[in-house]
Amino acid sequence: MRESIKKLVEMGSIPSYEDATEQSLDEYVKLLHAIEKPVSIEEAKALIKLFSPDDIGGINYTIIHIVETAPEWSLQTFLENEPESDAVNSLIAATKNAGLWK
Repeated sequence: MRESIKKLVEMGSIPSYEDATEQSLDEYVKLLHAIEKPVSIEEAKALIKLFSPDDIGGINYTIIHIVETAPEWSLQTFLENEPESDAVNSLIAATKNAGLWK
């Protein structure tokens, strides 16, 4: 796993709007933008766990776009056991609309 992703995992889930500081958000954004694509399946699974509960600053969608680059990824595999959030629900809906959810 790449160092930037390891660091993100160590930092944990992206905080909610109420709990975030500008400095912490800047660090998440910096590390996310440093990730070269495509990511591995292992890295994608780690990134999915970082979703913010309220998608502060659109960071969840940045994660979604990175995760989508993983070869042979299956959103259903990643998401069926994830806690419910706006980002997870958006991904599930998109997958179902595309006929990829079984």
